[in-house]
Amino acid sequence: MTRAPATRTDLREALRRLGVEEGDLVMVHAGLRSLGPVLGGVNTVVQALLDAVGPRGTLMAYVDWEMGVEPEDFDDPRLRDEIPTFDKRTARAMRDHGILAETLRTWPGALRSDHPDAGMVAIGPRAEWLCADHPFHYGYGPGSPLARLVEAEGKVLMLGAPLETLTVLHHAEHLADLPGKRVVRYQRPLFVNGERRWVDFEEFDTSEPVADALRASSVDPFTRIGEQCLAEGIGRSGSVALAPSHLFDARRLVRRGVAWLEASYGLVTRTSS
Repeated sequence: MTRAPATRTDLREALRRLGVEEGDLVMVHAGLRSLGPVLGGVNTVVQALLDAVGPRGTLMAYVDWEMGVEPEDFDDPRLRDEIPTFDKRTARAMRDHGILAETLRTWPGALRSDHPDAGMVAIGPRAEWLCADHPFHYGYGPGSPLARLVEAEGKVLMLGAPLETLTVLHHAEHLADLPGKRVVRYQRPLFVNGERRWVDFEEFDTSEPVADALRASSVDPFTRIGEQCLAEGIGRSGSVALAPSHLFDARRLVRRGVAWLEASYGLVTRTSS
């Protein structure tokens, strides 16, 4: 027999069972294919998420920017002037983040932060506060939407998404005292006072684990931290439609992430080994 598609009501009730409550601030990551058939598709998923947090709640997601540019293109004089200028009103969410991120970006009332790469989108009463004044230097650190998610005691929902995509742990990487953190400096074309300008950015390298010791490990650090948090009761697991899903307390997740990174790869451990 073909399984009946999940409905908006089914999804909302499953989210509530998982622990999403009225008034919550929730950062969501989703692998929508794992949900199975959904009546109304991705729009129904967004509606169910908004139902679950209610009118007093706020939904946020990581969007990044689908530039269509390779690193070497920035050094090609012929292409450099043709690289698109970032405009947060129209720049599409990174394709790797899935259709949900782009759907949230274009949802009525959605607000987007100004950072082209570490950018977040949010919907709800706290959206403006979350997205305001996103620092161009160290966009996953203090003053970032991720820092504010933690400050506000928000939650992180993995809706059929793998634990390795726990973006909030980039904030833990920023905070952790680790040797050999890689720093990247780069430019992006932005509109400044109506003119196209190349703007400087500086960031811990989040394209891979932030320190060489983590990159050399066969264990994905975000997956390991997520698994330990689930084992310690910092997160809850359940099913939403057909998707294995998890809900974490953002503050405790980041705190545990910092402790795990420093215990595994920090200065004290490396000095004593």
